[in-house]
Amino acid sequence: MTEEFDHIVVGGGSAGCVVAARLAGDGGARVLLLEAGHSHRHPLLDMPPGIFKMINGSKFMRYHKTVPQAHLGGRVHDIPQGNVLGGGSSVNAQVYMRGRPSDYDDWDDILRGNNDRVGWGWDDVLPHFSGMEANNRLNDDLHGTHGPMLVSDPGHINEFSRWFVQAVQALGEPFNPDFNGTSQRGVGFYQFMNRHGKRSSSAYAYIAPQEDNPRLTVRLHCAVQNVIIEEGRAVGVAYRDKAGKTVHAHATGEVVLAAGALVTPKLLMLSGIGPADHLKSHGIACVADSPGVGQNLIDHPEVPITAVANGPYGYFRQGVGWRMLRNGMQFKLFGTGPITSAGVEAGAFVNPTAPAEAPTIQAFCVPIVYLDRDTRDEIADDYGVTVTTVVIKPRSRGTVRLASGDPSAMPLVSPNLLADPADMQDMIDGQRFFLRAFAESPLADHVRRVALPRPGDLSDEALASHCRRFVKTNYHPAGTAKMGADGDKAAVLDARMRVRGIEGLRICDMSAVPNINAGNTNAPAMMLGDRCADLIMGRL
Repeated sequence: MTEEFDHIVVGGGSAGCVVAARLAGDGGARVLLLEAGHSHRHPLLDMPPGIFKMINGSKFMRYHKTVPQAHLGGRVHDIPQGNVLGGGSSVNAQVYMRGRPSDYDDWDDILRGNNDRVGWGWDDVLPHFSGMEANNRLNDDLHGTHGPMLVSDPGHINEFSRWFVQAVQALGEPFNPDFNGTSQRGVGFYQFMNRHGKRSSSAYAYIAPQEDNPRLTVRLHCAVQNVIIEEGRAVGVAYRDKAGKTVHAHATGEVVLAAGALVTPKLLMLSGIGPADHLKSHGIACVADSPGVGQNLIDHPEVPITAVANGPYGYFRQGVGWRMLRNGMQFKLFGTGPITSAGVEAGAFVNPTAPAEAPTIQAFCVPIVYLDRDTRDEIADDYGVTVTTVVIKPRSRGTVRLASGDPSAMPLVSPNLLADPADMQDMIDGQRFFLRAFAESPLADHVRRVALPRPGDLSDEALASHCRRFVKTNYHPAGTAKMGADGDKAAVLDARMRVRGIEGLRICDMSAVPNINAGNTNAPAMMLGDRCADLIMGRL
């Protein structure tokens, strides 16, 4: 028996939760939301620093391994993605970042070549951002206070975070009280999507208030296998339920893909939408030859600078033993302490070579010696601090391809981080700039030594080698089913987020963006879900 709904949303991540809840709530539609992962209700997910318990191994993450990266000496690295209702918003570091107005004005310029056009400039997207936001400090033309997404200042600020902010000011960068304000440049403290020590994910903000709405059906552990297309129209999906049974669901309205920039293109190709030759090689009949599917993979590359402290500073071992018990007691009794912090309290946006121009580098200050598969052989776990430098407008582009026609197979992902020489030069410049910050007081007063990159040789060649060895994702894959102008053969979507060549099918996750925004991508993903709901409901 085939189930019937008005709309089906595939993927309950940051964007999917928003579009499903709004269609069922504001739109009064019968909506099926299918999520392959787990429930978001778990104490480790709720608390802000839970990310550090999960990042290197958790059922709430799905770990995509890249294909060997030739330009990185054959390295293979992981790209973790949320495997849980709320997606990235349930497992990320909760930094609230929109990007800068020029990001969206650039999108608008790219999309002007659409006959059936909708605006994507800053003035068009700002109402969505501010409307979703309930900020606990800011209330002006750029910020809202009554939305469902709780945005807050850090509940706790570590001493290393403060020293970092002061050291970067000593280099001439201004203190920035609001990275989502009139200017992105400077150093300061991030805002976060949490409140009173509890995460505010898209699942909590949008799905939880609709739990008693009979028009919204949420199914977990349900992996979609393909979109069902009949006579050029998406009419439903086939999915495998928790018991392993294949189920068909029919949509009288639209099917919306929101499975993320690595899985959404995979689903398109499994459904016969993609490069015809690639589909043929996997025995998949092509229903829409769309060469841009899986192309244009963009991600923010990050590279660490790690220093060992000369005293007991930072968050070393705050989550184990007696320290964990003390911090837990402080949080339970007073609602304060390290548990209210996501651990990434401070950051910066700088242009190391042209300070007055648009920033090229974003930095995150993490008051720990951050260890992963690549760094743990280089430095011992100890008191310390890690500053990651991120190229925020990368030129490098990668791909997502099918490994096989088996829906359970992970896609082949090649992000090509730092493959473009200009990205590598930006990263080298960013590393060198923040190494200077480690030599400035008060940060320098509390650091015993910089361990990574190795301090003996800081030439461009040595820093490039360091970058090739340690570069990894900043967890922001995007662009693999991009919107574009009518004449752009690589444009999978039109400006209304509709899949070209197929009726009744839209994409509203970060796959859809023509270029990545300068900064974290969770808030933009939610904005895309919000705009998609308005487009489907005819409000744009």
